[in-house]
Amino acid sequence: MLRDWQKEKEARVEFIRELLRTSGAKGIIFGNSGGKDSALVAALSKAATDNVLGVMMPCASKRNYGEDLEDAKKVAEKYGIPTMVVDLTKTREELVSAIGIPLVSKSSLPNVAPRLRMTTLYAIGAEKGYLVAGTGNKSERYMGYFTKFGDGACDFNPIADLTATEVFDFLRFLGAPAHVVEKAPSAGLFEGQTDESEMGVTYAEIDAFLAGKPVSEKAQAIIEKYHRSSLHKMTMPKTYKE
Repeated sequence: MLRDWQKEKEARVEFIRELLRTSGAKGIIFGNSGGKDSALVAALSKAATDNVLGVMMPCASKRNYGEDLEDAKKVAEKYGIPTMVVDLTKTREELVSAIGIPLVSKSSLPNVAPRLRMTTLYAIGAEKGYLVAGTGNKSERYMGYFTKFGDGACDFNPIADLTATEVFDFLRFLGAPAHVVEKAPSAGLFEGQTDESEMGVTYAEIDAFLAGKPVSEKAQAIIEKYHRSSLHKMTMPKTYKE
């Protein structure tokens, strides 16, 4: 059964408008990464209000300064969204230097950039009275493929129920820039990184699993392992006697 993307758009736009009405916020701010998810959030947010700001935050990765920045600009132009650039490379370098110990684990240094980006969004958002929009999709959330208190933090998320495949389909309906839809998804955490190569499983396999369709034993094992190991990201922090 084909999704009625026009109906989906209208419902999500109304969801955003209601949040703005009930919160008293003046607008929406989001991280414009040049990727598929942020492009969809950009389109939905701008349909809900004219007060939208996209922030491009390159941090260390060459891709951030090249392909990602160019695609982010295309998204902003497509949907008429004001943008600003906050270069976080030196900030990350200074923070790592101040910490004073080598950050060598898989979860330490790569996660600094997403947390700096969210700090940036909340600082600007507070100044402008804007809500911070999240940009994670259902597939990423199930895999725990996001940074805790980084890109996993937000005031609201209008696409969290959509798989990566559905995000692609929605963007095509909205006429998003072709390269944004077609390029390999990447968090840009390090040079040459792509989501699928790092996880060892494709989004098509993840989405098939979530839909209850058969996948290979290898893919299923990877998906289940990622999900189990990231359950701590799905709940609020534990508190004493909670």
